[in-house]
Amino acid sequence: MQTNFKILIVEDNVIIADDLEQIIESFGYNVIGNVISYERAVSFLEKNRVDLVLIDIDLATEKTGLDLANYINQYIQVPFIYVTSNLDDQTINIAAKTKPSAYLVKPFDNNTIYASIEVAITNYIEEKVDHNQNKKDHLFLKKNNLYHKVKTDHISYVKSDNIYLEIYTIENDKFLIRNTLKSFLTELPSNFYKCNKSHIININNVKTFNLNYVFINDKQITVSKEFKPYLKSLIN
Repeated sequence: MQTNFKILIVEDNVIIADDLEQIIESFGYNVIGNVISYERAVSFLEKNRVDLVLIDIDLATEKTGLDLANYINQYIQVPFIYVTSNLDDQTINIAAKTKPSAYLVKPFDNNTIYASIEVAITNYIEEKVDHNQNKKDHLFLKKNNLYHKVKTDHISYVKSDNIYLEIYTIENDKFLIRNTLKSFLTELPSNFYKCNKSHIININNVKTFNLNYVFINDKQITVSKEFKPYLKSLIN
């Protein structure tokens, strides 16, 4: 059991949410938040590090648990489990496209909750390990008509410049390639993060930071609000 994992519950029925929290905590897990709407969930995720989210599809405001799942996939990238009474085909088909770790139908039993959480957490850990193991420890990057072997852990940050990427190393070398941030990020290990819409940073090479900027090679890089929860987790 991964008792150090932090779990957020997003459920608009306060009685069900409280019952669910008690059940989860009885298993030894750490529930750090219990909110009723998309807006409150996003605010919580921006301020706290969360490892797993349990989501009801129908929430207290106009935006649904499906909207929250899309937000998590885009910005937070942690596993989530739907806990819902929605069984209609359209909802299930839309929910499946968001790739949840599980889809629990109310009323649920304790054993199913426990098994779903354990599977979600275990798969998440294994995926992160596989992600790193399958990544190369170097890339061949072109400069002055020559290809240079560059170790990935020597890359400090990457900056998007229109259709090109500027890649900077800890030795202050600069390489220019034609690619997108999103695509290039898939070639890098998990210590690389997109900290704003135009920069990827190697968190291992960040020496100083606050909640508005990180500093690498004396370069000040702005931090987006979506990246701030990760920085706060480093402080905590």
